Amino acid sequence: MAAPKKRKIAIFFFDFYSIACDESTDATDTAQLLIFLRGVDDNFCCTEELLDMMSLKGTTTGGNIFDAVSEAVEKMGLKWDKLCGVTTDGAPAMTGERKGMASMVCVKVKESGGEAVRMHCIIHQEALCAKTVQLGDVMNTVVKTVNIIRARGLYHREFQAFLSDVDAEYGDVLYHSDVRWLSRGSLLQRFYSLRSEIDKFLKEKGRPLHELSDPLWLADLAFLVDLTHHLNTLNKNLQGKEQLVSHLYAHMKAFCVKLRLFETQLRSFNAAHFPALSEIKSAFPKADLSAKKEKYASVITSLVTEFNQRFQDFSVIEKQIKLFSTPFLVDAEEVEESLQLELIEMQCDDSLKSQHQLLSLPDFYQSLDHAKFPLMRRHAKRMMSLFGSTYICEQTFSLLNQNKSRLRSRMTDSHLCEVLRVSTTKLSPDIPAILQSKGQHHCSH
Repeated sequence: MAAPKKRKIAIFFFDFYSIACDESTDATDTAQLLIFLRGVDDNFCCTEELLDMMSLKGTTTGGNIFDAVSEAVEKMGLKWDKLCGVTTDGAPAMTGERKGMASMVCVKVKESGGEAVRMHCIIHQEALCAKTVQLGDVMNTVVKTVNIIRARGLYHREFQAFLSDVDAEYGDVLYHSDVRWLSRGSLLQRFYSLRSEIDKFLKEKGRPLHELSDPLWLADLAFLVDLTHHLNTLNKNLQGKEQLVSHLYAHMKAFCVKLRLFETQLRSFNAAHFPALSEIKSAFPKADLSAKKEKYASVITSLVTEFNQRFQDFSVIEKQIKLFSTPFLVDAEEVEESLQLELIEMQCDDSLKSQHQLLSLPDFYQSLDHAKFPLMRRHAKRMMSLFGSTYICEQTFSLLNQNKSRLRSRMTDSHLCEVLRVSTTKLSPDIPAILQSKGQHHCSH
């Protein structure tokens, strides 16, 4: 395998770029704004780097955040008309229609002769959809039971010893945190796997949990376990750096199709894609669990509605995404008139069809002739530069909290910014050039 090429391109030479912004407070309650940049050059080399970390000492209104973003963009010498997207976490100060930072950035770009789109982090929207799944009686019982076991040190130690004695699959139960999106599914899965051991342990302590012998409640638990597993799988697919917006949107659309399949199957109480629910059905053949089918189908229906109502920012650019990801399947009459003739030329070239199937999207568009397909290449660069999520910001906030903690709170903002820049960069320093640029070599004494 050939060694990867080192990227030496300077961000000043990007043809198009987008930014992802998120704000959080550090250990000293200073509001820190992370601004990441994704730029694409003429060779379709995509660079994702920390543009800047701006410390907001006063208020954190949309105007304050916009001023900080403007300072970072102009300090780096970037052109506003080359900015084609701004992605945020959906906070009002970020997304307000008139006074939100993203709206103000789009106005600035338009005044400079460009065009930018506002994007709400797709992972954040998925997590908000997942929170609408409400089987409160199940979740409350699970959390209460876990708290009973873990809140008392003696109970907790005895429970761990009990699990060890019976050779249980897991050694403990987990806590749940609303802030951590994946924790609910992990808690439910662990509780379900240890339900027999939990039942025996609580009976020994004289605190039996009657729900663990109720097949109707167990069916609700199993359904929630399976559904949160599907949601967590989607969430994990949406995570990661340098993901193309087309890939993220494809994951989301696929999940919506799956939900409609689940809804249809559950109305006939077909639990083919709900293994835990199928297990409970088999374990209690005499129980009338089919009465639950409408309840489960309605939960899926409400989830479908929630998914359809969100992701409007992705729907707005759906045609552009399709043109970028599947140019040979798009009707030329449905695209911008400026791109129609080039698209027809591309679709009628069999060799390009073969290349599209064999190469990655960046490599395919890089291979297109500059003179023959300038506008299709331009469109591809814009799409490649878009951030679909603020995942990279969330991940960097974890690094920020590790480096500036309560025990290490004297770190200056500038020092913290440089630490984060070094921790997140993929650029390699050109050491020989740096040494050569020094005017004086210090000889040893």
